[in-house]
This record gives sequence, structure tokens and C-alpha cells, in this order.
Amino acid sequence: MKSNKLVLSTLLLNLFIAFLGIGLVIPVTPTIMNELNISGTVVGYMVSAFALAQLIVSPIAGRWVDNIGRKPMIIIGLLIFSISEFLFGIGQTVEVLFASRILGGISAAFIMPAVTAYIADITTSSTRPKALGYMSAAISTGFIIGPGIGGFLADISTRLPFFFAAGFGLFATILSLITLTEPDRSYEVEENFHPIPKAGFKKIFSPMYSIAFMVIFISSFGLAAFESLFALFVDHKFGFTAKDIAVIISLGAIVGVIFQVGLFDKLTRWFGEIRLIRYSLLVSTSLVFIMTFVSSYWSILLVTMLVFVGFDLMRPAVTTYLSRIAGNEQGFAGGMNSMFTSLGNIFGPIVGGILFDIDLNYPFYFATAVLGAGIALTYLWKRPAFSETKLV
Repeated sequence: MKSNKLVLSTLLLNLFIAFLGIGLVIPVTPTIMNELNISGTVVGYMVSAFALAQLIVSPIAGRWVDNIGRKPMIIIGLLIFSISEFLFGIGQTVEVLFASRILGGISAAFIMPAVTAYIADITTSSTRPKALGYMSAAISTGFIIGPGIGGFLADISTRLPFFFAAGFGLFATILSLITLTEPDRSYEVEENFHPIPKAGFKKIFSPMYSIAFMVIFISSFGLAAFESLFALFVDHKFGFTAKDIAVIISLGAIVGVIFQVGLFDKLTRWFGEIRLIRYSLLVSTSLVFIMTFVSSYWSILLVTMLVFVGFDLMRPAVTTYLSRIAGNEQGFAGGMNSMFTSLGNIFGPIVGGILFDIDLNYPFYFATAVLGAGIALTYLWKRPAFSETKLV
């Protein structure tokens, strides 16, 4: 047990370092954009290139996680991440920057399913929700701290954050190489649960997987439409400064981390994964709609924080559900999770941006409708007998 805790700590540290590296570069991206005379459209395409690469590679990477192993995929993914950040740091042409973002998407496709599968391997059905809550918290914390460190480093040199990110990635690669061993893949056999045998990607359409993947896509689609336009929305509608926006997003992320670490495990045991997903979506969907009516700084801060809490509880709940039903196909489930998330991340901002140009409120109405469809889907969800565990 002690060794599993050490391994889990290493996995969480790796995720924290990787997402810290991603967060590091956020404050200096506009400066690089200006240095190379890159338009906002091109930046949008670069963001999409990351998500598209992740989308294409995720299903293949998920299969490799099961066939090749967890540890090799984590190490290769971290190494690719390090190379991608280094390339962005030295890049003087748009082509090099695009290559960097594509490699970044590939690295995410390698790392996420492998880490999720590894955590499933070293935990039991009762301890897994807490571990996956910690995983989400490690990711969120990296995103929170990263931009602050990146802004400090950018005062020295605009390219320095990218080199630091590359260094962090290399450190995580070496750490994984030394400390991680390929885990044992023996799983508890859940009573009254018999997976539906389907070949290849036909498994996506089996009842136990299909609605989960649809909920992942719909929630990612709606959240991406909300998140990508939030800064523009409060800037155009209320005249918020960059500092105001940063404070609101950071506080929302911090509160989300507190809920993930302190309450996610208890809430999962109280409600079960599916009902927790439903309630989280209900809260977030209602508040996305309410966002179009509030006007004061403090009301916007409160609504935004609660929206993020809802999503920060829903995402690990979906991951926990998938890890329970996946058995010896943890890589497949993680890869599909990553693929459907990427799909939503690609198309949500595009549709939201088009609607924003018509009316400031339309992306939020649209996100409300899409997330509402996700809530409806949760009522059709087929539940294996074991997936709803409650405290007695």
C-alpha cells in the first residue's frame, strides 16, 4: 500500500509538472504572436491543431496503453511534451509553432489514458474515486500556478517559459523512468457485472460505454463554448480587465480543486457516479444560463466559481465510471475519453465564436441547450449494478 501511495504521488507529480508547463506559456503567447506578426485566426488554428492531433491519436494511444504498457506510454508522452515546448521556444516561423502544437496534442493523447489506466491498476473500486479526484486536482493546480510563474519568467525573457516547460517535462520523464514500474493489471471482479464483448471500436456503441462517451462529448462541447468566450463576454459586456478575468478564473479553479480533493470521494460514495454527473451538470447548466442576467462583479465571480465546481466534479466522475466498467481495457476507455473530449474542444469554440459575433449572449444560450441535452442523456444511462455505490 505504501509503495502504491509513492507511485500515485509520482503520477500526480508528473501530471502537475506537465500541466504546469502548459500553464507557464499562457501569459507569453500573445507576445510571441506579436513578435511573429501572427493573426488571431492563426492562433485559433494552432489551438485547434493541438486538439485535432489529440483527437486523431487518442484512440490509437489508448490501444497502445493496453498493448505496450502504461509506463512506456507515459515516458514517451512526457518526452514528446518536452520536445514540443522546446520547439515553441526556439520557433521563429509559423510552421515550427504548428509542429510544436501538433506534438503537444500527441503528448496529451499518450499521457492522459496511460496515467488514468495506471491509477486504475493500483487502486481498488473503493479507493479509485479519491485517486481520480486527486488526478483532476493535480491538473487544475498546474493550470492555476503555471500562468503566474510564466508571467514572472516572461519578465526575464519571452521565450524562457517555454524552455522551463521543456525542462519540467524532461525532469518528469527521468522521474518516471526511475520510479515507475509497469503495474499489475489484475482487477476485482464486480458482482453481477459482465462486460459486453465487442470487437475493436464497436465497443463504443455498447450501452455501458455509448452514453458515457456522448455525455463526455456534449459536456466538453458546452464547456468549451462557455470557457472560450467567457473572457470576451465579460470584456465586451462589462469592461472587465485582464486582471479581473484572471482573478475570476483562478478563484474558480482553486475552489474546484478544493472540492475535488476534499469532497469528490464522499460525493461519489453518496450519490454514485451517474447521479453525481447529473447533479453537477444541472448546477453548471443553470448557472451558465444565469450568467446572461447577472451584472455585478461579485455575482459574476460567484456564478463562475460554481460553474467550474460543477464541471470539476463531473469530469472525474465520468473517468471513475469508465475505469469501473473498463476492466482490462483501461487504455481503450481512457483513449476514448480523451478523443470525445477533444471533439468537444474543437467544435465548441468554433460554434460559440460564430454565435458571439451575432449576439454576446448567444454562446451561453447555446451552451445551456447543449448541456441540457447532456442532462437528459443521464436519465437514459444504463447502469451496471456495481456502479452506484452509496454510504449506508
